[in-house]
Amino acid sequence: MSSILSNRVQKVKPSATMAVTAKANELKAQGIKVVPMGSGEPDFDTPSNIQKAAVDAIRGGQTRYTAVDGTAQLKSAICDKFMRDNELEYSANEVMASCGGKQVFYNLCQAILDEGDEVIIPAPYWVSYPDMAILADATPVIIETDLDQDFKITPKQLESSITEKSKLLVLNSPSNPTGAVYTREEIEELGKVLERHPQVYIISDDIYEHILLGDDDFVNIAMACPKLKDRTIILNGVSKAYAMTGWRIGYAAGPEDIIKAMKKIQGQSTSNPTSIAQAAAVEALNGDQAFIETMVEAFEQRHDFLLESLNAIEGIECPRSSGAFYSFPRVQGLIDRLGLIDDVDFATYCLEKLNIALVPGSAFGAPGYVRFSFATSMDNIKEAVERLANA
Repeated sequence: MSSILSNRVQKVKPSATMAVTAKANELKAQGIKVVPMGSGEPDFDTPSNIQKAAVDAIRGGQTRYTAVDGTAQLKSAICDKFMRDNELEYSANEVMASCGGKQVFYNLCQAILDEGDEVIIPAPYWVSYPDMAILADATPVIIETDLDQDFKITPKQLESSITEKSKLLVLNSPSNPTGAVYTREEIEELGKVLERHPQVYIISDDIYEHILLGDDDFVNIAMACPKLKDRTIILNGVSKAYAMTGWRIGYAAGPEDIIKAMKKIQGQSTSNPTSIAQAAAVEALNGDQAFIETMVEAFEQRHDFLLESLNAIEGIECPRSSGAFYSFPRVQGLIDRLGLIDDVDFATYCLEKLNIALVPGSAFGAPGYVRFSFATSMDNIKEAVERLANA
């Protein structure tokens, strides 16, 4: 008997990060204390002014449908944010709100990709990029990088990956899972390659824009390469910077015709993002931004401790992260020392034997690595490192 499932869905892998979280929750339900180093969400509460805005929205009756692409107030706040933070000008017809950054990427893939199109994705990559390209019947083309090149692609690698079928390039800086951040000069060099290939559009995933762990300023390709602005779609949201992962508000900016097509896709899937969460997002973008600095300072302290502690363990090579809240060490030496098969086996060992939740690098297209999230308490980080060192 043939399967009722579509060929499309059978090509897609379940989210590895979600799988780790689910397994960790199973162990917790059994009364086992699991140290959470896998989750990609801040452990801070959503700031009180944002919570109040949501409560006020409920009490004020903002509980009905909104425009598919977001309220006028939220779209105005998004435009203001781009001008204030990035010196990029967008009209209301060039921005839209979605149910998280993931839906922004999904909408874009559905709106512009056809069978045979190629999507260029640098690895290590966020786990959902390749599968969402596949769901749009496109072909992921992976550019491999590693610790020795700071997990950043070179212009030569980009040039050699572009074909007549290339349609979309994914750039994510600061990066999930590596914490790598492209400098303005590095982006400008990539931009020179892209100027020679006008068929290639770019999605700039800026979701970790405000979480920088050093002195570098944030820059995306629309800022560094103004000539490419009309071929760039920017993905951002409130989840990471304002500890609002569960509120599910992402947003996009880009050429009006593409945003209009993305709105059409959204109109036939989720329709508008939650009205109450939109009101909260307006306050997040327009309100006091001091919370971000406080949170990032905590992330920097955790990062520095984790970096030193991991590098003290024989068999682990951990680079300094420049942004986001992840460390992405090479652990092949430790895998070999423990007599394990690969990074997936190592992550399973850590979860089942040491009760530490990690995500294997293979999920991000980087075998031999693992992702540690330091968006958790210092006590959890210390306990995880101690368990791992004792192993």
